[in-house]
Amino acid sequence: MQLSPSAHTDTFCRDSLPPDPLWPELTFTLPGLRYPDRLNAAVELLDVTADVRGGGRPCLLGEDGAAWSYADTVRVSNQVARVLTEDLGLVPGNRVLLRGPNNPWLAACWLGVLKAGGVAVTTMALLRAGELATIGRVARPALALCDHRFTGELEAADVDGLRIVTYGDPSSDDNLTARAARMPEDFPAVATAADDVAMIAFTSGTTGRPKAAMHFHRDLLAIADTFSEHVLKPHADDVFTGTPPLAFTYGLGGLLVFPLRAGASTLLLEKATPAELADQIAARGVTVLSTAPTAFRAMLAAGQAAQLRGLRRPVSAGEHLPGSTWQAFRDATGVKIIDGIGSTEMLHIFISSSDDDIRAGSTGRVVPGYEAAILDGEGKPVPDGTPGRLAVKGPTGCRYLADDRQRSYVADGWNLTGDTYVRDADGYFWYQARSDDMIISGGYNIAGPEIEEVLLGHPDVAECGVVGVPDEARGQIVKAYVVLRDGACADAAKATELQDYVKQQIAPYKYPRAVQFLDVLPRTNTGKLQRFRLRDLSGA
Repeated sequence: MQLSPSAHTDTFCRDSLPPDPLWPELTFTLPGLRYPDRLNAAVELLDVTADVRGGGRPCLLGEDGAAWSYADTVRVSNQVARVLTEDLGLVPGNRVLLRGPNNPWLAACWLGVLKAGGVAVTTMALLRAGELATIGRVARPALALCDHRFTGELEAADVDGLRIVTYGDPSSDDNLTARAARMPEDFPAVATAADDVAMIAFTSGTTGRPKAAMHFHRDLLAIADTFSEHVLKPHADDVFTGTPPLAFTYGLGGLLVFPLRAGASTLLLEKATPAELADQIAARGVTVLSTAPTAFRAMLAAGQAAQLRGLRRPVSAGEHLPGSTWQAFRDATGVKIIDGIGSTEMLHIFISSSDDDIRAGSTGRVVPGYEAAILDGEGKPVPDGTPGRLAVKGPTGCRYLADDRQRSYVADGWNLTGDTYVRDADGYFWYQARSDDMIISGGYNIAGPEIEEVLLGHPDVAECGVVGVPDEARGQIVKAYVVLRDGACADAAKATELQDYVKQQIAPYKYPRAVQFLDVLPRTNTGKLQRFRLRDLSGA
């Protein structure tokens, strides 16, 4: 690919891009997608919006009552960028690991990293030391900006050469918060190339080994100028909120990129049960909500439809939205959920519909700026009504960091999402299943082999197999089939022990919510685990 001259002194990311033949085809069919060669996404999203809309507008809202205006956010992100460059020695292209729950300071750190020409590597606060160590080995961050409440696992990860700087501790006069307050309020943002890497987003594959998707500065504008502008259609007076962490590209787009691009405000919640989420929506006047079908079902089940009637744009992604859930929400609130499918590799949603274009049970039609096809096993289009592999292309696309799995995700210019879909004669796409063994539970992508590896570390586990099985509330749940060593007791206490063991080793949302003990696992003659037979045991 012909790339613009980079502003990165540290060329690690550009050096790690896939070779030219393995790139997806990138298309810029809408006039709004023609960006200049030099742009800094943080400046475009924040500073330009503040100049056009006014710095006094509300921007970042916290559940603790914090209310940052656009001018406040410009100032703090500038000060963060100064600390990074003047105190901590960051040079353009260095990776900066971000760790913490959703709140205004995490958002300001993300913006400050981009202004300084760094590459943001945002991680979930739930991740454990082993997972963070893997991210560190792949992304090689030089610095970490970490919420002071979440340093333990990051320190235990012992990432080589990583300097950890905390934020948010009011008792410290040497953390990022205090350092930033002493800095001048302006910062000359680095004039990054539009195709300089701005962020690395990690996603888990079926092997459990995370893949690192690299996205450019222009990509962050492209998702706002496609899905957000043409499907979501936000207003400047909207109030956004949602449950996905900013480490998820679904959360980054829906809770930061889209509201900033529109001049709107966003309520960043550190943690909220469905009941608390509904109460916050009603109390704070939220109009745009991004979450998973699980949360929509839970809020309805809790009898909280009344708190949700002020929503203008509820958005569902992360897992399939059943038609029954869509209809139940519509009946209870009078509001239509906007369903959509996206991926970490594509950055955000590329198939969706809103308003009168919605057909309950369908994911929707192709978002303007993208194109999609249903392909057979040989990469040829299949007739409408025939199941096949979903393939997508547009202004964003998969670029793994030095990973041979690029060959699996990209073929003939298409991004292959790993989903099986049917397209109807009207251009609507209907989800059938995951094409691989990924478990999608409550909006999280969970790799079964990763959990198997953890369980096998328990002294009482001889063999195990992990699959996703249907669940009304969560779409799927993680279920572990376990063969115990001789002498171990296969009872409810042992199942609980194994569940707790997994929670201590990896992010708790990945633990098996069901455990079944077997005498032997089903395998082929060559010894390969037959996961389809495990699914059959649960009627999946």
